[in-house]
Amino acid sequence: MLAEIITIGDEILIGQIIDTNSAYIANALNQIGVSVYQITSVQDERSHILKALEEAESRVDVIIVTGGLGPTKDDITKLTFCEYFGDTLVESQEVLAHVEELFKKYITTPISDMNRRQALVPSKAIVLKNAYGTAPGMWIKNHGKVFVSLPGVPFEMKGLVQNEVIPRIVNEFHRPFILHRTLITYGVGESAIAEKIEHWESSLPPFIKLAYLPNLGKVRLRLTAKGTDKEAIAKAVDEEIIKLHAIIGDIIFGEDQNGALEELLGKLLKKKGLTLATAESCTGGAIAERITSVPGASAYFKGSVVSYATEAKINVLQVPNEIINDHSVVSEPVVKAMAENVRQLFKTDFAIATTGNAGPTKGDSDADVGTVFIAVASPSGVYVEKFMMGNHRERIVQKAVNKSFELLQKEILKL
Repeated sequence: MLAEIITIGDEILIGQIIDTNSAYIANALNQIGVSVYQITSVQDERSHILKALEEAESRVDVIIVTGGLGPTKDDITKLTFCEYFGDTLVESQEVLAHVEELFKKYITTPISDMNRRQALVPSKAIVLKNAYGTAPGMWIKNHGKVFVSLPGVPFEMKGLVQNEVIPRIVNEFHRPFILHRTLITYGVGESAIAEKIEHWESSLPPFIKLAYLPNLGKVRLRLTAKGTDKEAIAKAVDEEIIKLHAIIGDIIFGEDQNGALEELLGKLLKKKGLTLATAESCTGGAIAERITSVPGASAYFKGSVVSYATEAKINVLQVPNEIINDHSVVSEPVVKAMAENVRQLFKTDFAIATTGNAGPTKGDSDADVGTVFIAVASPSGVYVEKFMMGNHRERIVQKAVNKSFELLQKEILKL
């Protein structure tokens, strides 16, 4: 079963915003056995939208459109849908009541006729209730194909996908089963891994595919299997993963479904009842940001000190001034003190600390750009490693975050 995603909005095409909606929808569809054939972005322009709808209808079963559903004149999706399906707009009393209720509860400005216009929908559409906004979703069947229109606001779109769209697709379509298993590896590059597992990869059953997903110091290996027998597919993938562990088990650091190591670490910390704090210099809070992006992180993450300036390391983290003078702010003794002291400050089991030079200039240290020290403090001591991470500022920061998670996981697993 195939689907196509169409995003509407000039803001995407000029690079003003990033299209995260398509990634979310594609993942949600894949989880229920629907393969995305194509993702298309089009202008807020009638003929462009009509052409995209026509082409999508010719090749897939479900077409999901996001964007262009606001109350202003440049939001033309509903009118274009009416033209495409030979339909007219009618007022939905259900939507009107919902819009009026939202204004009554949450919005201080008076409701206007423009806002009430959100209640106009194509007469052939099934209205999908948008619990988080005024623009409703729409579901239209045409010649055996399903067209879905969703607002472009991400949190509104996500609510509609999970509460309305996915349940309807599950009920209306017979779908194959798709299984993904993703292994996370660290420390060895993509080509080196490919050489080690070449024979195993060549011997995979035809219904199992392998994808390499490299990213800043880690390579994710995703196995994807598709078929009608869920149990047989799951068993076959399990067997292949066992074989893979026998070949490269020393560099496999875990498995996840979403590709987020911070989620894996969160589960590990929760399972063991452990807590964590961070002291960040060159990473500027990026480690804490990743950790707190996981729902429920407050159960194990107690806080962070972003000691970007040398004064913050001395005054907040209590790193002795003589250590900095003797060894430089980018050094093993400094990062070790940062990790030990932030662990004591927040009274946690573990702490991560980073100090380095991400560039483009050397700052308060003479260390070369790309030099990064990472420390992990635990009940048994402090482990420190030095890295040279290149000369691209953004990549240095992201590589340091990923390497910090890798080192933390190693230390947790020693307990």
